[in-house]
Amino acid sequence: MSFDAIAAPLAAALAAKGYEKLTSVQTAVLEEGLVGRDLLVSAQTGSGKTVAFGLAIAPEILAGQDKLLFADVPLALIIAPTRELAQQVAAELSWLYGPAGAQIATCVGGMDYRTEKRALERGAHIVVGTPGRLRDHIERRSLDLSALRAVALDEADEMLDMGFQEDLEFILSQAPEERRTLMFSATVPKDIEALAKTYQRNAVRVQAQGEARQHGDIEYRGLSVAVRDKEHAIFNTLRYYEARTAIVFAKTRAAVNHLFARMTNRGFKVVALSGELTQGERMHALQALRDGRARVCIATDVAARGIDLPGLDLVIHADLPSNSETLLHRSGRTGRAGQKGVSALIVTPAEFRKAHRLLQGAKVVAEWGNPPNADDISALDDERLLADPSFAADVSEHLAMGARLIERFGAEQVAGALVKIWRDGRSAPEVIDEIAAPAAPSAPRERAAFGPSVWFRLSVGHTGRAEARWLLPKICDAGGITKNEIGAIRVQQDESFVQIAAAVADKIIDGTVLENGVTLSRMAGEPSLDRPERSPRAERPAPRAPRSTAPRAPRSEAPDHAPRGSEWADRAPRPDTRPERAERPKPAYQPKPSRYVEDDVAPAPRAERPSAPRGDKPAYAERAAKPYAERGERPAKPYTPRGDKPAYGDRAERPAKAPYKSTGFRSHGGPAGEGRATGFKSHKAEGGSAPRASFGGDRAERSERPAKPRTEGFKSHGAKADGAKPYAGKPRAGASTSEAKPFRAKSAGAAPGKPARAPRPAANASDTSRRFTPPKKPKG
Repeated sequence: MSFDAIAAPLAAALAAKGYEKLTSVQTAVLEEGLVGRDLLVSAQTGSGKTVAFGLAIAPEILAGQDKLLFADVPLALIIAPTRELAQQVAAELSWLYGPAGAQIATCVGGMDYRTEKRALERGAHIVVGTPGRLRDHIERRSLDLSALRAVALDEADEMLDMGFQEDLEFILSQAPEERRTLMFSATVPKDIEALAKTYQRNAVRVQAQGEARQHGDIEYRGLSVAVRDKEHAIFNTLRYYEARTAIVFAKTRAAVNHLFARMTNRGFKVVALSGELTQGERMHALQALRDGRARVCIATDVAARGIDLPGLDLVIHADLPSNSETLLHRSGRTGRAGQKGVSALIVTPAEFRKAHRLLQGAKVVAEWGNPPNADDISALDDERLLADPSFAADVSEHLAMGARLIERFGAEQVAGALVKIWRDGRSAPEVIDEIAAPAAPSAPRERAAFGPSVWFRLSVGHTGRAEARWLLPKICDAGGITKNEIGAIRVQQDESFVQIAAAVADKIIDGTVLENGVTLSRMAGEPSLDRPERSPRAERPAPRAPRSTAPRAPRSEAPDHAPRGSEWADRAPRPDTRPERAERPKPAYQPKPSRYVEDDVAPAPRAERPSAPRGDKPAYAERAAKPYAERGERPAKPYTPRGDKPAYGDRAERPAKAPYKSTGFRSHGGPAGEGRATGFKSHKAEGGSAPRASFGGDRAERSERPAKPRTEGFKSHGAKADGAKPYAGKPRAGASTSEAKPFRAKSAGAAPGKPARAPRPAANASDTSRRFTPPKKPKG
């Protein structure tokens, strides 16, 4: 196929990619008369929409040039619902616009904002991003849409389902009005139509060929299982199809994590995708699927949107989707670009009705049956072993090892070991109980004509809470007839009408009372069941205008009245007959009767009460004014010194302080009143009988202080008690080698006021009578 209608750089890129012909949606957007028009395109998932809008916006981006020049602001904007889809779109447009020298920049959540900002500052012809991150760049003024020529929304229905409508409206409002807007969607709900009418100008609805038959390359299978076998059905389905890549959909993150743990234990190469993963973890999981390191992906609906995996041949709905559109989006992950795929629904008996409703809404037909059982999977494994291409490949380099194995174990043993190794490398199939597949819902039968009938009137209606299911047994009992002989029952506001076959109408007596005064009377003809006509709109009173939100005028400028309708517009304002505040008479004072006055006699007013003096004190009105006496200047008091203390001017120089009196704690080395400031034991002089001179009395110079003898005999001091040999141990590092000072025991002297203690005899190991025995505490 020739690409004459496509720009030369894009045609070269398509030829280099191996395109021989365009898909239906790609051909539809290139038809004559659509160039420069806004488009609303609907095509199934995987039909090549990315290349389609890349070809559609080429006239706005290239503008007749084969090589693009530097662009300081973007020329086109592509909006995608998910990060993965945005990156896939950027990758597709990179090879499509590569020969033209276009620069592609991505703005997606979860990536470094500074890196994206630098890419935009370097210049980009096309920007691809998600709604939230694009709005962030616009608000921070790092993305300028002033020169935008085209905007394309990929998977617009998914973006509205994910709650991006507010972000989309903000982004489109920042773009120039003369831009070209293209919307691509798998389905076109009412929200998409409303968005297109708001932000598109005379959009052309493009419906790709083959949309009437949704997903023709996908085989839908309905697998009916018991609740206890739901997980086993998933395992057996994966084992039966042995797809290169498969995806299992679950509703919640908890279900994803549970299936991930179970399948990992069963030996499946599986990855999980959910909203709790970071962008880096999601990219690593998808890369593992593309590299073949993983073969099964377990994901939620939101996490799997926009995923395009090569070789995705199987989609399993572990949990049924919420609506038909979600079913189509899930299944659209497979059967892409002309490839075949399978979409399997795991359905329990309680979900049969919901599954049929989803399939009818999606306009697809599923083949119902039971999941693959263990025997089917084992037989299929044997066929796959026999058809393995390794048996037909060149194995000459492995013949030596094979000969050694046959020589040692024999041919039969080697063949059996080969089969065992083949089966052990796969998960063992599960035994599943078979249950009956659900029957397809029958079409509603046409109601046959009731035949000749007679109408009866009931004196009860909606006001009496009448219902057809309550009236039916009452009528049958009253006339002795069956429900098959009763036709229509029409309940009105205050009365009801029932249709009874003419053959049994005579069994019901006219005026029969059913219960609680409800009568059943025969009618001459058919009742008029038309709704009462409503009064014309012109005769209805005009609705009250909404209250204005404008600020109220000042009271002096406010009108005297506010009209409430057109009929009040000419009414004169009501005169204000109220007197002014200054002219209003003041009401006379009416004191309240006291609750303590007998016979409800009101007390006399305050002004009439006589003033009774207290004792011989005159009344307040008769009191004479107190004469005012001026206060003269007070004479200064002479200064009198306190006791024998001279006046301040006659004071002599302050004498020296008296020696400080100590509190005399025992730890200070002496009793109270002995002129010791601190007096610790370490400050005692020889014998501990005299205080230090530098802490009491007149202070002496440092050079006049007496030498301080040793009072404590530690080994490190180099001496022992009187008459003892000096310490003969090794001198410590850095210690002086001079002769040690003699040791003086603590008992050599006594504190003042205390008798000297006799020296303690040396203890003998064999003499137990001289050992110290602590006194016993008295009881009580």
